Amino acid sequence: MAADAVLIVHFAFVTFVVGGFALIWIGHLAGWRWIGNRAFRSLHLAAITFVAIESLIGMVCPLTQWEDALRGRTEERSFIARGLHAILFYDLPEWVFTGLYVAFAVLTALTIRLVPVRPKAVHPPNMRV
Repeated sequence: MAADAVLIVHFAFVTFVVGGFALIWIGHLAGWRWIGNRAFRSLHLAAITFVAIESLIGMVCPLTQWEDALRGRTEERSFIARGLHAILFYDLPEWVFTGLYVAFAVLTALTIRLVPVRPKAVHPPNMRV
Protein backbone atom coordinates (compact mmCIF):
# COMPACT_ATOMS: atom_id res chain seq x y z
CA MET A 1 0.00 0.00 0.00
CA ALA A 2 2.91 2.37 0.67
CA ALA A 3 4.12 1.86 -2.91
CA ASP A 4 0.63 2.69 -4.18
CA ALA A 5 0.64 5.86 -2.06
CA VAL A 6 3.97 6.92 -3.61
CA LEU A 7 2.55 6.21 -7.07
CA ILE A 8 -0.48 8.38 -6.31
CA VAL A 9 1.81 11.23 -5.16
CA HIS A 10 3.82 10.78 -8.37
CA PHE A 11 0.64 10.92 -10.43
CA ALA A 12 -0.44 14.09 -8.58
CA PHE A 13 2.95 15.68 -9.33
CA VAL A 14 2.68 14.85 -13.04
CA THR A 15 -0.92 16.11 -13.06
CA PHE A 16 0.22 19.38 -11.46
CA VAL A 17 2.95 19.88 -14.09
CA VAL A 18 0.92 18.93 -17.17
CA GLY A 19 -2.50 20.08 -15.96
CA GLY A 20 -1.08 23.28 -14.50
CA PHE A 21 0.39 24.20 -17.89
CA ALA A 22 -2.94 23.58 -19.59
CA LEU A 23 -4.80 25.57 -16.93
CA ILE A 24 -2.44 28.53 -17.33
CA TRP A 25 -3.28 28.83 -21.01
CA ILE A 26 -6.97 28.05 -20.61
CA GLY A 27 -7.16 30.54 -17.74
CA HIS A 28 -5.34 33.17 -19.77
CA LEU A 29 -7.82 32.82 -22.61
CA ALA A 30 -10.79 32.72 -20.20
CA GLY A 31 -9.59 35.69 -18.16
CA TRP A 32 -9.07 33.81 -14.89
CA ARG A 33 -7.07 36.00 -12.51
CA TRP A 34 -5.76 33.17 -10.33
CA ILE A 35 -3.52 31.80 -13.08
CA GLY A 36 -1.32 34.86 -12.55
CA ASN A 37 -0.67 33.86 -8.93
CA ARG A 38 3.07 34.19 -8.31
CA ALA A 39 3.33 31.22 -5.90
CA PHE A 40 1.45 28.85 -8.22
CA ARG A 41 3.47 29.87 -11.26
CA SER A 42 6.79 29.68 -9.39
CA LEU A 43 6.04 26.21 -8.04
CA HIS A 44 4.91 25.08 -11.48
CA LEU A 45 8.09 26.31 -13.17
CA ALA A 46 10.25 24.83 -10.39
CA ALA A 47 8.55 21.43 -10.72
CA ILE A 48 9.17 21.03 -14.46
CA THR A 49 12.65 22.53 -14.18
CA PHE A 50 13.52 19.90 -11.54
CA VAL A 51 12.28 17.13 -13.86
CA ALA A 52 14.28 18.51 -16.80
CA ILE A 53 17.48 18.87 -14.73
CA GLU A 54 17.23 15.40 -13.21
CA SER A 55 16.77 13.99 -16.71
CA LEU A 56 19.70 15.96 -18.14
CA ILE A 57 22.07 14.72 -15.42
CA GLY A 58 20.82 11.15 -15.71
CA MET A 59 19.18 11.05 -12.30
CA VAL A 60 16.32 8.61 -11.76
CA CYS A 61 13.22 10.24 -10.33
CA PRO A 62 13.25 9.89 -6.53
CA LEU A 63 9.56 8.98 -6.49
CA THR A 64 10.18 6.19 -9.01
CA GLN A 65 13.10 4.87 -6.96
CA TRP A 66 11.06 5.00 -3.77
CA GLU A 67 8.12 3.18 -5.33
CA ASP A 68 10.40 0.51 -6.82
CA ALA A 69 12.11 0.01 -3.45
CA LEU A 70 8.76 -0.35 -1.70
CA ARG A 71 7.40 -2.78 -4.28
CA GLY A 72 10.34 -5.14 -4.46
CA ARG A 73 10.26 -7.68 -7.26
CA THR A 74 7.53 -9.96 -6.01
CA GLU A 75 4.82 -7.57 -4.79
CA GLU A 76 1.68 -7.45 -6.87
CA ARG A 77 0.32 -4.06 -7.87
CA SER A 78 -3.21 -3.04 -7.01
CA PHE A 79 -5.75 -2.24 -9.69
CA ILE A 80 -5.22 1.51 -9.24
CA ALA A 81 -1.44 1.11 -9.26
CA ARG A 82 -1.56 -0.81 -12.57
CA GLY A 83 -3.73 1.88 -14.13
CA LEU A 84 -1.58 4.76 -12.93
CA HIS A 85 1.59 2.93 -13.97
CA ALA A 86 0.21 2.49 -17.49
CA ILE A 87 -0.47 6.24 -17.69
CA LEU A 88 2.86 7.38 -16.23
CA PHE A 89 5.48 5.00 -17.61
CA TYR A 90 6.39 4.25 -21.22
CA ASP A 91 9.13 2.08 -22.71
CA LEU A 92 10.98 4.57 -24.92
CA PRO A 93 14.66 5.53 -25.17
CA GLU A 94 15.80 7.86 -22.37
CA TRP A 95 16.79 10.64 -24.80
CA VAL A 96 13.14 10.95 -25.89
CA PHE A 97 12.08 11.78 -22.33
CA THR A 98 15.02 14.14 -21.77
CA GLY A 99 14.11 16.06 -24.92
CA LEU A 100 10.45 16.23 -23.94
CA TYR A 101 11.20 17.38 -20.38
CA VAL A 102 13.61 20.08 -21.52
CA ALA A 103 11.22 21.29 -24.23
CA PHE A 104 8.37 21.40 -21.72
CA ALA A 105 10.52 23.34 -19.23
CA VAL A 106 11.43 25.86 -21.94
CA LEU A 107 7.76 26.21 -22.94
CA THR A 108 6.82 26.73 -19.30
CA ALA A 109 9.50 29.42 -18.91
CA LEU A 110 8.30 31.12 -22.10
CA THR A 111 4.77 31.02 -20.74
CA ILE A 112 5.91 33.21 -17.84
CA ARG A 113 6.73 35.83 -20.49
CA LEU A 114 3.65 35.25 -22.67
CA VAL A 115 1.15 34.93 -19.80
CA PRO A 116 2.65 37.24 -17.19
CA VAL A 117 2.55 36.60 -13.49
CA ARG A 118 0.52 39.13 -11.53
CA PRO A 119 2.81 41.76 -10.06
CA LYS A 120 3.13 41.89 -6.30
CA ALA A 121 0.70 44.30 -4.72
CA VAL A 122 2.35 47.54 -3.68
CA HIS A 123 1.28 48.65 -0.26
CA PRO A 124 1.86 52.19 0.89
CA PRO A 125 4.31 52.45 3.77
CA ASN A 126 2.79 52.48 7.22
CA MET A 127 2.64 55.98 8.54
CA ARG A 128 2.81 56.13 12.29
CA VAL A 129 2.34 59.34 14.11
